[in-house]
Amino acid sequence: MTGPCAPPTFQEMWRDLLPLGRHPGSGGYRRYAWTGADAECRAWFAAQAGLRGLRLDVDRNGNQWAWLGDPADGDAVVTGSHLDSVPDGGAFDGPLGVVSAFAALDELRRRGTPLGRPLGVVNFVDEEGARFGLACVGSRLTAGQLTRDRAHRLTDGDGITLPRAMEAAGHDPDAIGADPERLARIGAFVELHVEQGRALDLSGDRVGIASAIWPHGRWRFDFRGEANHAGTTRLADRRDPMLPYAETVLTARREAELAGAVATFGKIAVEPNGVNAIPSLVRGWLDSRAADRASLDTVVAEVEKAARDHAAAHGVDLDVVLESRTPVVDFDHALRDELARILSRDGGRGTAPDRIPVLGTGAGHDAGILSAGVPTAMLFVRNPTGVSHSPAEYAAEDDCLAGVAVLADVLEGLVDR
Repeated sequence: MTGPCAPPTFQEMWRDLLPLGRHPGSGGYRRYAWTGADAECRAWFAAQAGLRGLRLDVDRNGNQWAWLGDPADGDAVVTGSHLDSVPDGGAFDGPLGVVSAFAALDELRRRGTPLGRPLGVVNFVDEEGARFGLACVGSRLTAGQLTRDRAHRLTDGDGITLPRAMEAAGHDPDAIGADPERLARIGAFVELHVEQGRALDLSGDRVGIASAIWPHGRWRFDFRGEANHAGTTRLADRRDPMLPYAETVLTARREAELAGAVATFGKIAVEPNGVNAIPSLVRGWLDSRAADRASLDTVVAEVEKAARDHAAAHGVDLDVVLESRTPVVDFDHALRDELARILSRDGGRGTAPDRIPVLGTGAGHDAGILSAGVPTAMLFVRNPTGVSHSPAEYAAEDDCLAGVAVLADVLEGLVDR
């Protein structure tokens, strides 16, 4: 602490948040929506708001908002991200944006920046979709991109529905749904995030501005064969769905390379899942992303065509189900340009006007969901390894503090008018 009434520093907030939801075996995080670890993170957020005298507001979808000023005045500037994680994820994806938001607000107060607009910090619930299989649930509900009926049908791996999980955590699942009044009060949303790639490391920059989010989607491939004894069934008599699945995984890699895209089979479910049993079902989930819709469509179409050919060759049936698709997100050009102008004005941050990197990303974010109805922008902090969604995810403290300074500059330029 810098004084008896000073709020926690970036380093102190990071230290206090770091152990929450961390798995002792993997070293990664299991902060799944509406679980005990999630509750701890939400309590941490509420405590940070309280230490700063901010008004805490939990909306109908469970998203947490901490306000400096009255959001009812409208044209608010909001920053923040999320605190949940993928299975055994890293410490920075999401939390860096929330911790940096509180630290940037503290910096504005230190500078004595006059607030011409309300300023908010947000923690969006269930951004990663690790528990219920759909990303950005909190922001999708708020933006009206996920209906209450569909949300109520979401279930986790143990068969627990989203409404049951929310209710157990003390939140009313019948209240969830679109919140246009709240979004109408937001004039700009800026999300700071660790870069999930190495573009900034390669360019030698600590912080960059996002240009767009690649279009992406998730498809489920169900290969249905015939269960049988692994030791007594002749190879020629088998209808083994694992074989066409494996061939499809290789096809996805090849097609992604040809298109300059990415394609990943990262999740699989096998039935009956016995060591000495030929599977009856192999269910694999394809995640694919590309710089444009045409490239994405080409990759997925070629993967599906090859999968059907592989399945037929092994006497296996195949169903392909589209589970989600997100179009390309071009962040608000006017806001993006304003961020560039704000940062160009500050010669003390070491970023000349022609040196502000602008880069796209293949990762989805709450900012991308909100962009349909709210001017949004993103800032990325350098990740020297490019690793994300892993315990090895990393950003140097100096780079994180540079991100806080840049975010404070941006917020100052947006609210002081």
